Amino acid sequence: MAAARSAAMLSLPRLAATEDVRELTAGILRTGLIPTKAEVDASHIAVASVHRMDILLTWNCAHIHNIAISRQIERLCTRAGWPCPAICTPFDLLES
Repeated sequence: MAAARSAAMLSLPRLAATEDVRELTAGILRTGLIPTKAEVDASHIAVASVHRMDILLTWNCAHIHNIAISRQIERLCTRAGWPCPAICTPFDLLES
């Protein structure tokens, strides 16, 4: 199944890690909401925000889909001039 998932992802477009993405990632990390050891998690949020994705789908409930920080992340993205996508798990989408 893992090989099938990887193969399916090959046809999906890749979103670039632009300078705007790097700046927003750094801004998220500076707040301490996401620890520096989880820089990739902050980057996922920044990529989705800068590329104006509607939804960021994740299983990561430690740093990305975390109710304790998600509203603060949303405000931070907005202050930086970027829309924050709806951050949810696949289960959240199934409940809609």
